[in-house]
Amino acid sequence: MEYHIQRTLRPSSLHGEWDCAAWSNAAIGEVQYFLPQSSGHHPRVQFRMLYDDAGVYLIFRVEDRYVRSVITEFNGSVCTDSCTEFFVQPCNNAGYFNFEVNCGGTLLASYIEDPTRDEHGFKKSRPLTPADAALVRIYHSMPVVVEPEVQEPTVWVNELFIPFALFERYVGPLDAPTGQQWRANFYKCADHTSHPHWATWSPVKELNFHQPQYFAPLFFA
Repeated sequence: MEYHIQRTLRPSSLHGEWDCAAWSNAAIGEVQYFLPQSSGHHPRVQFRMLYDDAGVYLIFRVEDRYVRSVITEFNGSVCTDSCTEFFVQPCNNAGYFNFEVNCGGTLLASYIEDPTRDEHGFKKSRPLTPADAALVRIYHSMPVVVEPEVQEPTVWVNELFIPFALFERYVGPLDAPTGQQWRANFYKCADHTSHPHWATWSPVKELNFHQPQYFAPLFFA
């Protein structure tokens, strides 16, 4: 399980155009391993990534049903909505970031150095600040609020740009990305919809996405 991120000279415009020329050379990954606690609804979830000197681009395309989005507050519990997630560890000796975005474009993000659970959540973690979050550009094809739930078949897109400068605020200077190997996982969840489900790109052994030991390699081509 690995993904190769192609370098681009034509950055995405962040308009959710899955099939546009900017994404034509980006490999397609599939978030297809559903945890057994999931309902019978297994949406098709695909992603693509690119990078340039400024940062990384990520787009999710979801063929879904039972779509819901009610969390609108930054760092709210977006995983309870129809949600795509990108967890990434830029350095082997450092923590990882979780970028969770519901279909309405609301972001939860933090930097986690020890995901051991305690009474406060995690043993060692820092939520990203609003100033940090402002560096993340997000496109979402669905309205900010989707309620009542959309039950008919629906295709929706989340697209992000995350600058390297944001990662460096937490892990220190990063060398030029070309040739580097990071580690990551990609997820889809919908905890509080009528048909909850939990899916991963790199398989995990229990219903807990905060397991960096199961992250898989990202290669910067």
